[in-house]
Amino acid sequence: METLLPHLAVPDEGAIDPAALFAGMDAPHPSALSPQGGGEPVILEIGFGGGEHLVAQASTKPRARFIGVEPFMNGVASCLRHVKEANAQNIRLHMGDARDVLARLPDEGVDLTYILFPDPWPKARHHKRRLIQAAFVEALARVLKPGGEVRFATDWAHYAEWTLALFLRSPAFVWTAERAADWRAPWPGHVTTRYEAKRLGDCAPIWLRFVRTSSR
Repeated sequence: METLLPHLAVPDEGAIDPAALFAGMDAPHPSALSPQGGGEPVILEIGFGGGEHLVAQASTKPRARFIGVEPFMNGVASCLRHVKEANAQNIRLHMGDARDVLARLPDEGVDLTYILFPDPWPKARHHKRRLIQAAFVEALARVLKPGGEVRFATDWAHYAEWTLALFLRSPAFVWTAERAADWRAPWPGHVTTRYEAKRLGDCAPIWLRFVRTSSR
């Protein structure tokens, strides 16, 4: 926390420029370029927990630029350990609220966002504390490039229904599923997280993918 985090930390204030944030990285191989064009893909993981998924993805995509956000110190400390062990150079971290980061990212500056097993706040009186809200979906729409994706997973049935309803109400997103198998199995390349392995929810994991449309 004292020696490594200062080198990886997203600035606490001001606009976040991914190019400046990752200055010094070598030019990418063409195979690593953003599918929407524009150079190295920027991938955001919101609530990375212990960081195992974030670091594993960054290790397999060394020319992509990963921004991880996690509010809890223990999770950030665990992620830093994984970063050091993997010698991952393409990760930047923010310990705090994801909404703060979203507000400071540029329009259409992100290619892919992961939200894996966020706090479900299962009691009805606590639903207002859930990360996924209408304003949050709108913020994601602003920062994602057209054709970019949100990948969301939960093992709480009501949170899956809640999330699906909010994204379907937004003209900025389309749900990619065509059959039940599309939400019953993870997307290719998924790395199991510690929380996922604990199976603390009330259903099998549900995997939702939403694509940013060309208009909002």
